[in-house]
Amino acid sequence: MTNKYLKRIIDDILKKHLEMIGAVVIVGPKWCGKTTTAEKHAKSVLKLQDPDNRKSYLELAEIKPSLLLEGEKPRLIDEWQMAPALWDAVRTSVDDLNEDGLYILTGSTSVNEEEIMHSGTGRFSKLIMRPMSLFESKESNGKISIIDLFDSPDLNIDGIKSKLSIENLIFAACRGGWPESLNKKTKEAQLFVASNYINNICEIDASTVDGVKRDPKRVKTVLQSYARNISTLASNNTILKDIKSNFPNISEPTYYSYIDALTRLFVIDNIDGWNPNIRSATSIRSGVKREFIDPSIAVALLGLSPEKLIYDLNTFGFIFENLCIRDLSVYSSSINGKISYYRDRVGLEVDCVLQLEDGRYGLIEFKLGSSEIEKAAENLLKLDNLIKTKITENKVNIKKPSFLAIVTGGQFAYTRPDGIKILPIACLK
Repeated sequence: MTNKYLKRIIDDILKKHLEMIGAVVIVGPKWCGKTTTAEKHAKSVLKLQDPDNRKSYLELAEIKPSLLLEGEKPRLIDEWQMAPALWDAVRTSVDDLNEDGLYILTGSTSVNEEEIMHSGTGRFSKLIMRPMSLFESKESNGKISIIDLFDSPDLNIDGIKSKLSIENLIFAACRGGWPESLNKKTKEAQLFVASNYINNICEIDASTVDGVKRDPKRVKTVLQSYARNISTLASNNTILKDIKSNFPNISEPTYYSYIDALTRLFVIDNIDGWNPNIRSATSIRSGVKREFIDPSIAVALLGLSPEKLIYDLNTFGFIFENLCIRDLSVYSSSINGKISYYRDRVGLEVDCVLQLEDGRYGLIEFKLGSSEIEKAAENLLKLDNLIKTKITENKVNIKKPSFLAIVTGGQFAYTRPDGIKILPIACLK
């Protein structure tokens, strides 16, 4: 194990944004590496959580926040949301100095915009940082690039091989993409990071995010119910019913306040449905797919382990989907990708629609093993045919899919005779 910095995909994105705009805001869950990465690009640093100076910093932020901005640029302001007044101070400074790359702001919670006087449009850009992907943790060989799938329809992937065994893939999902875990000397210590993360969320962060005191046991129960429904379209009523088996008196407003807090903390990372209007509005499922920002959260909440999951691949299939969504979200961030799912009420579904800003998109299924590939291929081809038919009939104004793919936990990449790409998750970047 080593403490050597592992380059993140967001490094190049951050560098690019600092060349184009005055201030960059990096948001994401605690422990995902925001501060460490930001420090690589900053020339001076202000850490508002510094226990020796925190009180003075917060007082100064209320009296004269501009003093906290003094320092060589780019200046990093870590956990800036502790002093919301700094937002307007940074905005004013960017206007006055009229330069790019002045400030980097990092935060582990999304901010109540009512506390900010001005939106910062034109002065700030926002980047979302997630836990490490398999490529960033050096577990994917990265021989197949997501952008190449869009740019090169005839991309030859045949014979590209993953070196990640199913046992190691399961361990990687259980450990998660937390940078700290990679520096631990034992597997037990690596797995402990996710459990400790959950304890911090339940005991501290769920109450401090908005100043509302929340029962840690209830927070954990809400998270555990979410975990039991990971990678599904379970309704809020279904989850609330599950929670009430332990806390019968929990009200619907209370439930939603817990969900809002966990979303603001970037713990919950739901996926929206894709609606290209290829069927009537009544036949499209519009609920969210339940996911976490990292698959290790669900593993720890359910008391699972690599040893248990190797004999329960059905359960791991849901965990695997969450891992795939995390990684594809990271890989597509440099090309402004957006992830959604498709499911309609006549039974047609596809796990993932990866869309780019220019309108291109790919249809993707996630299947752990080869036994499920045929069913996944059938779904992809049905949706592909439906889309092409509607385009031909001039009933929908979208492009044809750029590619069809099945991301697997297997070893070999190849293109099927029907054109569908089989992509091992540990070959992607």
